[in-house]
Amino acid sequence: MDKNPFAPDIIFNVGPIPIDNSVVTTWVIMAVLTFVSWYAMNRADVCADAFQEILEIFVLYLAKQVEDIIQRDPWPYLPLIGTLFLFLVFANLTAIVPGMKPPTGQIETPSALAVIVFVSVHIFGIRSRGLAGYLLRYIKPNPLLLPLNLLSEITRTFSLMVRLFGNIMSHEFVIAIIVYLAALFLPVPFMLLGILIGLIQAYIFTALASVYIGAAVGSGENID
Repeated sequence: MDKNPFAPDIIFNVGPIPIDNSVVTTWVIMAVLTFVSWYAMNRADVCADAFQEILEIFVLYLAKQVEDIIQRDPWPYLPLIGTLFLFLVFANLTAIVPGMKPPTGQIETPSALAVIVFVSVHIFGIRSRGLAGYLLRYIKPNPLLLPLNLLSEITRTFSLMVRLFGNIMSHEFVIAIIVYLAALFLPVPFMLLGILIGLIQAYIFTALASVYIGAAVGSGENID
C-alpha cells in the first residue's frame, strides 16, 4: 500500500515521542539562526563590514515596516516580529531543499506560531493599556459586541494558522506530484514560484501579527 503523503516522515523516536522530518528541520533552522545571531552580535563594530551592514539594513527596514503598521515605536516588538519573519523565511524555503520538509507544511508548526502571536498580542496589550483598560476594549463601542469581539480573537488566530499551513502544504504537495509524474527539471519553475510564495507568506504572517499587536496596544499611543 502506498504511503500516505500527509503522514509524518518519522526519523527516530525519543522514548514514546516520534520525531519527524519537520521537527528535525525546525531544530536545524533554530540552530542556524541562533549561531548567526550570536556571530553577528559578537563581531559588531562601529566600523561595520559588509555582513554587519546587510544585517543593519535588514533590521532597520523591518523596523520601518513594523512602525508603519502599528504607528508607534517598533523596537519593543521587533524581537518577536523579526524572529517570526526570519524563522518563517527559512522554514518556508526548506521546501526547495531536497530531503527536507518545511515545518510550516505540517499543521503543528503554524498552530504553535499562531498561539505565540495570540499570547503575545494580549501580553503587549495588557502591558500597554493595563489589565482593566485592555479588557474594556472588548465592550467598545457597545457591550453587546462582547461575544463577537471574543469570537474574532479565536477566528483570526485560526485564520493565521490555516493561511500559512494551506499555502505551504499545497505547494509542497503539487511539487511532489509533478516530480512523481514528470521529468526532473520540469518542477524547477514551480520551485522558483515556491521561493516567492514562501517569502510572501512570511511577510503576510508577520504583517498580520503586527496589525494584531497594533490593535491591542493602541496604534499611535505611547507606552508608559
